[in-house]
Amino acid sequence: MRRLHQPLRHYGHRKRDRADVPPGGAGRDAVSEPAGNPAPALPPPESPVQTLPAPASGTQPPRNEPPPDEAPRHRRHWLWITALVLIIIAIAAYLFFERYRASAANSAKMPAAPVVPVTVATATPGSIGVYLEAIGTVTPVYTDSVTAQQTGVIVAVNYKEGQVVHKGDRLIDLDDRPYQAQLEQAQGALERDRNLLAQAQMDLKRYQDAWARNGIARQQLEDQEMLVKQDEGTVKNDEGTVRYDQVQIEYCHIAAPIDGRVGLRLVDPGNLVTANATTALLVITQIEPITVVFTLPENDLGQVLAPMHAGKTLPVEAWDRQMTSKIATGALETVDNQIDTTTGTVKLRAEFANGNEKLFPNEFVNTRLLVKTLTNQVLVPSSAVQHNGDQSFVFVIRNNQAAMVNVKPGISEGNNTAVQGIKAGDVVANSSFDKLQNGSKISISTVKLPATSAESSVP
Repeated sequence: MRRLHQPLRHYGHRKRDRADVPPGGAGRDAVSEPAGNPAPALPPPESPVQTLPAPASGTQPPRNEPPPDEAPRHRRHWLWITALVLIIIAIAAYLFFERYRASAANSAKMPAAPVVPVTVATATPGSIGVYLEAIGTVTPVYTDSVTAQQTGVIVAVNYKEGQVVHKGDRLIDLDDRPYQAQLEQAQGALERDRNLLAQAQMDLKRYQDAWARNGIARQQLEDQEMLVKQDEGTVKNDEGTVRYDQVQIEYCHIAAPIDGRVGLRLVDPGNLVTANATTALLVITQIEPITVVFTLPENDLGQVLAPMHAGKTLPVEAWDRQMTSKIATGALETVDNQIDTTTGTVKLRAEFANGNEKLFPNEFVNTRLLVKTLTNQVLVPSSAVQHNGDQSFVFVIRNNQAAMVNVKPGISEGNNTAVQGIKAGDVVANSSFDKLQNGSKISISTVKLPATSAESSVP
């Protein structure tokens, strides 16, 4: 009801003004007449809702149409928005132009790129070996755990701990007096039986002479011959007993079975040992020569067997755990006869002279087996080869300027790497890689510089 009241009231007011104003502007004069002649008061409305006069015939009052002055106002609103957008675009263009002009001015004022001091290396032609690397264990050729073959009391220990002994050196003595007594008994029996044999041989000689003169029966001669043979057998048995007792005495004096180094002492004088016991009296390990056992993947076995079947001796190097120092150089001795199915590897044994005793039994070492040698290779220092993802490159120096050249690295040996993509004689950068770019100006330094450094001084 309220929403309907406002438009109707507005419409009636406009109609009333239009109807009350006489032609010729009398209405304007009536409005402006002096205060002394007030206009007659209007009668109070009979109801809150004013009754509007009916419009003239043939005309309809506009409903819900904007006032006539709102259309120009709407157009002025869009004109202001368009002007504001244009002003913003103009300001942005001005700021961009000023920033571009300032950047161009700063670029013109920037100094030239600095000269980078570098150390250089020359690519050289040469040969490089193809090595198979593995972890190995130093394994003695012989390791003997010496046990007692005779029961007795230890009377002497004739070695020092860690001593290098030779085959036949007496190491431990047992009390051999019981066995000496047995030996003397056997020797006495042997002497007795030898004399009985001699007597039987003398009787046989007499019987043979009597038989020649037909003085005795043939049966008596044959019996004497058999008696002589029995005595000969008895003498041989006694000789065997004597030799057996002599061996038992030798078992009481334990000697070194091989050349090698003795370990820590395990027994002391006065200890009672028993024959064929499982407890070792001492352990001897051969150290010259010595071997290294290592494993290789089965895929590398072909590279090893081919030169071996051709009769070539493959050299093997033993290095320390950090791969910084070479311990010894030896040769491949043999390959195991089967592949371990659980690991897919095969064992190999290399032998080393070990005259300086640098290889110690059960020591872990790194091994490098040379399977072939590549010739006519271009070699550069491994530190000169740089990597960017899967791509490798070097900086080639030409006319005091660094040029980035992509290379294909190959086999590395020591501090050198075989590369493809450059030729022998090319000079490559070997330092200051954090400052070098393609086309950088350089100066060759005679002082060794780090490969990557935040600061470097020009010599």
